[in-house]
This record gives sequence, structure tokens and C-alpha cells, in this order.
Amino acid sequence: MITGATSGIGLACARKFAENGDKLILTGRNEHRLAEIRRELTEKGTEILTLAFDVRDREKAKKYIRELPAQWQKIDVLVNNAGLALGLEPEYKGDLDDWETMIDTNIKGLLTMTRLVVPGMVERNSGHIINIGSVAGDAAYAGGNVYCATKAAVKALSDGLRIDVADTAIRVSNLKPGLVETNFSNIRFRGDNDRAANVYKGIKPLTGDDIADVAVFAANAPAHVQIAEVLILATHQASGSVIVRK
Repeated sequence: MITGATSGIGLACARKFAENGDKLILTGRNEHRLAEIRRELTEKGTEILTLAFDVRDREKAKKYIRELPAQWQKIDVLVNNAGLALGLEPEYKGDLDDWETMIDTNIKGLLTMTRLVVPGMVERNSGHIINIGSVAGDAAYAGGNVYCATKAAVKALSDGLRIDVADTAIRVSNLKPGLVETNFSNIRFRGDNDRAANVYKGIKPLTGDDIADVAVFAANAPAHVQIAEVLILATHQASGSVIVRK
């Protein structure tokens, strides 16, 4: 199951896991886009179930998970990818609605999906949770404030879950990308493509495929190997705030 699978890292994960021969449950807010992706991957032989809902909508998430067809109920891997950043203002000038959207998606949405899916994994003593965190969760950068806080929460929640399931065969991974060229910055800057493009100017950023490769590797590691945390940066990025542009 991959949340936020209609674009960016989520879509790249869908394609890479499909190449790996896996059956996919894809979730996202855009029902039309989900249908397009289902057609694309089904034509390549992948079995797919799509669920159109926002991870912020707890009741709808509960309904969809509760009503999964029998053949789709045993979820082996949960990729908690749904997330976003909004704005880059100083904390004292931030938009309260933007903050609420980021917190509800990046933290509470991840918790909702974890709470709904992981009990089945515990019951079967098998499963893998892959959370898409960020280098932003390691240290704040200018204007990142609340977004950075949400990704720091993803790290803490990943670590906490890993402790909670240490007596089981379940694995928990936190993948922490740096600069990845997707629609992430377009969303952050509300469709300002020029401003979004400047984020990646002078550096060759990561792609969604780069992160998806790590996710597939972690999911296919031997059962006794837990890829607990991976920081993935572009070659000329040293941290969330140190980027050398040429």
C-alpha cells in the first residue's frame, strides 16, 4: 500500500514496486489520476487496487481499510508517503491554515494509516512500514519551521514504532530524502513554477526514482535485515541547508 501515489516519490514507488512484481494498493486524492496510473500499470501486468481518499480524512480511511476485499487485506508493505510542504515564511509570519494542513497530512495522516494497517501485520507477525521522512527532520532550515517539525515527528514516530514492534518480525524504515525534483516545490509555492525551478537551480537533484529504488531495496532485504534509516542526498548537498550550486 502506497499513500500519495499519484505523483512524485509515491508514483515512482508505485512504478518500481510494480517492476518488482508486487501487487499494489494505491491511494491518493485525485481519483482521475489514480485511474490513469491503474491503466498504465495494469497494461504491464500489475494487479492494482486504487482508493481515492485524503489521509487527513480519518473516517474515510477507516471505511476503505475496513472494506478491503479479502484478497487485499494482508498488506505486506505500507509506504507512508503522503505529505507536503506549504510556504516558506518565517515562523512568526506563517499561515495557520498551512500549518494545520501540513500537520494533519504529514503527522496525523501517517498515524492514521499506521494505526489502521499495522495491527494486521502484528497479528500475522509479518510486515514492513516505510515512512518517507526528510533531511528536514534532522535540522530546521530557514523558512522550514513547521514542515521541518513534521518531518522530525516522522523520525520520532518511526523510531517509536520500531521499538514497539521489536518483539515481532515487522520492520520499520525511515527514508530521508534531500532535494528531490518532483512537484513538491510547485505545491509549496502554489504553482509558481519559476520559484519552484530555482530550488533546483545549479545542482543536479535527486529524482523520485532514486528514492523509490531505496524503498524497494529496503523492502527486499533479507528478513533479518532492517534498513532502519537512510539519508539520501544529492552529491552537492551536505545537509538541509548546505547546498553547493554550480
